[in-house]
Amino acid sequence: MSAVLEPIKIEKTEVPFIFEEDKNLPIISMQLIFKNSGSLTDTKDGLVKLTAKLLNEGTKKDGSVGFATKLESRAISLSTHSGAETFVIELGSLKSEFAHGIRLMKELIKDPNYSKETLEKIKTQTIGILKRKESDFDYISTLAMKSMVFPNTPLAKASLGTVKSVESIGLDDIKNHIAEHLGLENAIVVMGGDINQTEASKIVKAVLSEFSSIKSVDIKAMTPIGKQQVKETKVKSEQAYIYFGAPFSVAYDSKERHLSQVASFVLGSGGFGSRIMEEIRVKKGLAYSAYTRFIINKSHSYFFGYLQTKIESGDEAIKSVKEVVQLFLDRGVTKEELESAKQFILGSEPLRNETLSQRLGRAFQEYYTDRPLGSTVEELKLIEDMKLDDLNEFIKRHKEIAEISFSVVTG
Repeated sequence: MSAVLEPIKIEKTEVPFIFEEDKNLPIISMQLIFKNSGSLTDTKDGLVKLTAKLLNEGTKKDGSVGFATKLESRAISLSTHSGAETFVIELGSLKSEFAHGIRLMKELIKDPNYSKETLEKIKTQTIGILKRKESDFDYISTLAMKSMVFPNTPLAKASLGTVKSVESIGLDDIKNHIAEHLGLENAIVVMGGDINQTEASKIVKAVLSEFSSIKSVDIKAMTPIGKQQVKETKVKSEQAYIYFGAPFSVAYDSKERHLSQVASFVLGSGGFGSRIMEEIRVKKGLAYSAYTRFIINKSHSYFFGYLQTKIESGDEAIKSVKEVVQLFLDRGVTKEELESAKQFILGSEPLRNETLSQRLGRAFQEYYTDRPLGSTVEELKLIEDMKLDDLNEFIKRHKEIAEISFSVVTG
């Protein structure tokens, strides 16, 4: 069966519940996804990432080792992670152990490991990571690019925070984030596996009863800045690390997502054969890999790309990127490129839809972006029927992608 959407009512709040039954394997998985709760909601830089780390340290009663032992003894996976917009608690196990997994999840929700020792441990780990990032030139270049494209927004800051900001985070900050963001109004539940929907609904209700009502506040949309600029950062390196970005005016709920998918494939996300790869690597030998894509999120959309080249080739590589993008806007794609993109996207569809986790992930993305479940199949039909003139007209309307900001970390 395919995924279905059926809200579950807890007191006065309806929580979206996405479910798919799959009896191929005796396993069950569940995700509690909290929207408007990711790193873009940081009140202190790095707070959300640190919150996720703390929830991965078990309960205060059992401690990190004791709680982990309970999970491992029954081969239960229970973890927490955060993205830019969402915060996720994820549980997975054999069907025979899932009820025990639910009990442990409820224990974690009720009694997180709020101890000063645990907080200091994860802060020390995070600061260690940040220290290592000081010599990670990809990280440095990416962050600089985002600060150019999204100045004075949360996207311009490191989701891990800084050494100073991490040091300033206390237990109360983490408690407040959980209390203010991990509530029924932000919750979306995704569940599937060897269980029927009626039984799954009962489990979900029991878990959601552990959460209180909150006031949900949407993340403000962030508009990228279009400006032709280059920022150099000097380091001790034998290579130039080039990351670049520009506006891309396609919203998350646009009816033209299928056009952007094909355009992105031809320009730079299609690997060998894409315009960027052919020009930068194959013809000019400037980089081992060159890549671009159109990123479309709920809070922000933009044109993104990267390449790594020799120090002396940096200027030529930037010039080549500009030329490829401008030619793409001026002339669009060819019939052969369109047909090749169609064949790959449609032909590889089974590989993107063969596992339960893939199908549930797709169903969540459809719901999260205000599309009906199953809309991806409809978009594939639109791609199959796509006309060359329609695609090229779409490309020519998006001249904003030529307003590229380049971040160059070089020796």
